[in-house]
Amino acid sequence: MDIDTILLEAEEKMAKTEEVVTHEFTTVRTGKASPSLIENVLVEAYGGQMRIRELAGITTPEPRTLVIQPWDLTTVHTIEKGILKANLGLTPVIDGKIIRISIPELSEERRVEFTKIAKRMAEDGRVAIRHVRREALENLKKLGKQGGFTEDQIQTAEKQVQKITDDYTGKVDQHLANKEKEIMTI
Repeated sequence: MDIDTILLEAEEKMAKTEEVVTHEFTTVRTGKASPSLIENVLVEAYGGQMRIRELAGITTPEPRTLVIQPWDLTTVHTIEKGILKANLGLTPVIDGKIIRISIPELSEERRVEFTKIAKRMAEDGRVAIRHVRREALENLKKLGKQGGFTEDQIQTAEKQVQKITDDYTGKVDQHLANKEKEIMTI
């Protein structure tokens, strides 16, 4: 393993962490309808637990409405039960072969609550990024002890790891700021 490999691995892991955080943010409700609000809800179907996205198509025909179209009509009621059981504060309404969900306006206290959830997700992302940094720095120290690299090369690489870390924590912070703005906008 060499310095470039360590730096590349660290950056790739941090990029994946950023992706995970941004995907998690899509699950936080903002008052707008988004399929990601319910796509991962587990439903009892076919003798096991399945995600709604595996059982139905989810669309947003209007900004505040979700429509779930099950591929198998026998799963309509199980999907409804799954959404109610998930305790998302959403009320599904069966409308023939489809399920409609109207997204209610968020109260001020719910908006603050969702902002706290988003902050917790962002902090988890920052912790994961710092963990990657620590791992990269440990690998660099091991490399320095093995020899073949000067102390200056190792220190330069450590500074690069810190710069990459700062870049990705900054990106997570920016995603958080955007999400908070989105949540608090009425």
